[in-house]
Amino acid sequence: MSDILTALGDMLEQRKSAAPDSSYVASLYHKGLNKILEKVGEETTEAIIAAKDAERSGNNDEVIYEVADVWFHTLVALAQLGERPEAVVNELARRFDVSGLEEKASRTPK
Repeated sequence: MSDILTALGDMLEQRKSAAPDSSYVASLYHKGLNKILEKVGEETTEAIIAAKDAERSGNNDEVIYEVADVWFHTLVALAQLGERPEAVVNELARRFDVSGLEEKASRTPK
C-alpha cells in the first residue's frame, strides 16, 4: 500500500513545476490552496452522499470511488503545503495501539 502512496507523492511533487494546462493537478496548484480545499470539500460531500446511498443499496463501489477522490485531493492539499503522504502514514502509525479516547485526551487545548 505504501508503494502507491510514495509514487503518488512523487507525482504530486513533479506536477508542482508543470504548466497549469499540462495536467489537472498542475492546474489545481496554479489556482492555489483555496481552490484545492474547495475540491476537498466537494469530494467529501460526494463521499457522504455515496455512503448514504451505499447503506441503502448494499453496493459500496461508488463510495470507494468518492473516498479515493477525497484522499487524492487531501494529498494534493498536503503537497501544496510541502508535506508528503508518508507524513500521514507516519501519524497513523504513531496512533496505532493507542486508544482513540486516550489520544484525544492527550491533545493540548487550542
